[in-house]
Amino acid sequence: MPIFSRLESLMDATYPITAFSNASSFIYHEIGDVNWVGFYFYDPMTDKLILGPFQGKPACVEIGRGKGVCGYAFEKASPVVVPDVSSFPGHIACDSDSRSEIVLPIKVKGNVVALLDIDSTSIGRFSAEDTETLEKLSLIIGKYSEKVYPFVFLRTIG
Repeated sequence: MPIFSRLESLMDATYPITAFSNASSFIYHEIGDVNWVGFYFYDPMTDKLILGPFQGKPACVEIGRGKGVCGYAFEKASPVVVPDVSSFPGHIACDSDSRSEIVLPIKVKGNVVALLDIDSTSIGRFSAEDTETLEKLSLIIGKYSEKVYPFVFLRTIG
């Protein structure tokens, strides 16, 4: 079964926490040479990105808008690839072993509601082909998010 249909079947879960947990694990094990894969959900009440399900070492719990690679990707609303995190101004090093990073927005109705964040211990790990594949995976996750929004993002409903 191709990678895209396998992710779709994992995202077709009753509980959002289950879907996002399985998605992070699936991507972590599927793409290789990564040390962290997870989600940050946007909380409009605090205007921060909040840590969601992930695979890897413990991570930053909150990230401010515009802070680090995730905050930059949130504001840009498009994928950000950083071949060498030491050259990214303001990089937030949750895991000091990380050397490269890719962050992809998860959108609902055109708005970024979450981010898929992936780190590697290898400099230059994420190619254009990886970016294309991961963008397709993030679209699948976004399609699922539309079904459960705002349930997954409880603070957005006040």
